[in-house]
Amino acid sequence: HKAKVEAMTLDLTSLQSVQHFAEAFKSKNVPLHILICNAAVFGAPWCLTEDGLESTFQVNHLGHFYLVQLLEDVLRRSSPARVVVVSSESHRFTEIKDSSGKLDFSLLSPSKKEYWAMLAYNRSKLCNILFSNELNRRLSPHGVTSNSVHPGNMIYSSIHRNWWVYTLLFTLARPFTKSM
Repeated sequence: HKAKVEAMTLDLTSLQSVQHFAEAFKSKNVPLHILICNAAVFGAPWCLTEDGLESTFQVNHLGHFYLVQLLEDVLRRSSPARVVVVSSESHRFTEIKDSSGKLDFSLLSPSKKEYWAMLAYNRSKLCNILFSNELNRRLSPHGVTSNSVHPGNMIYSSIHRNWWVYTLLFTLARPFTKSM
């Protein structure tokens, strides 16, 4: 009943905004026991951010990755602490390696010609899981755990708003999914 809530602005389409957010948070000198990385876009048309990266990849993964890196020292000092990365079951339906089995960076931020919104979403969510697993491996000895989670088939959001076909599919699937 004595909790204090304070909103801070963070724009994941701008790595400079992420940096400013982290600096502003650090200036408050408060502990950080839990960090939930949950922002995402889905089915968005191809677009480059001000940083020159494909927007789905930057918003869904890279912005969170950068934020956690910038706040790692605060998380360590706040131990026990936890990072929760909200991913998606759809991470299973993609690959980020080339035919020789090596990481293909061009798949993460593809050109307009190579872009497909669903694959961009799936790849960003696979990156979330790989990041969370590695973060846990590196930081758990320091009292900071990381988990990735699939929120379940909850279609009661507006994440599908970018294309009418996704809206139709989500509407048809809604009776078979979890409600809020």
